Amino acid sequence: MGLSLLALAAAAEIALHSSAFSDGGAIPQRFTCEGENVSPPLEWGALPSAAKSLALVVDDPEAPDPTAPKRTWVHWVVYDLPASTVALAEGAELPSGARHGQSDFGEERWRGPCPPIGNHHYHFKLYALDAVLGARGSLTKAELEKAMAGHVLARSELIGTYQKQKP
Repeated sequence: MGLSLLALAAAAEIALHSSAFSDGGAIPQRFTCEGENVSPPLEWGALPSAAKSLALVVDDPEAPDPTAPKRTWVHWVVYDLPASTVALAEGAELPSGARHGQSDFGEERWRGPCPPIGNHHYHFKLYALDAVLGARGSLTKAELEKAMAGHVLARSELIGTYQKQKP
């Protein structure tokens, strides 16, 4: 179950960017399974005044092969980031109150790009919410989307690409 297109269309936009890569640009190897596998730095602009928390999802809708995608692979789920947060530094520890959800690796942390074949697109999606979701355990992307339904005030998306360098 995903967020409805109507609800997302009504949401305002947030400026989201990374000093490590441009929108549509290549994610440096440092942030992938072939590098140090640390999360890239992310920064965002002003949020609606009613925002109480932020949620972040990073996924790859082209798994396992961009020419024949079969599923969306979730790399990182974060929720309850305080609305006062304006950035996450490279390899960041989450600020107090923020919670990790569960990735498709079965982990509660960043796991960077590691595509088995081809050049994949990684979607960094940031949501400003009118509520703090509270302790709900290690939410999956689907569970987070269900919890966020009706609470999204603004959103943004940054896309980076990656193709393995080693055979």
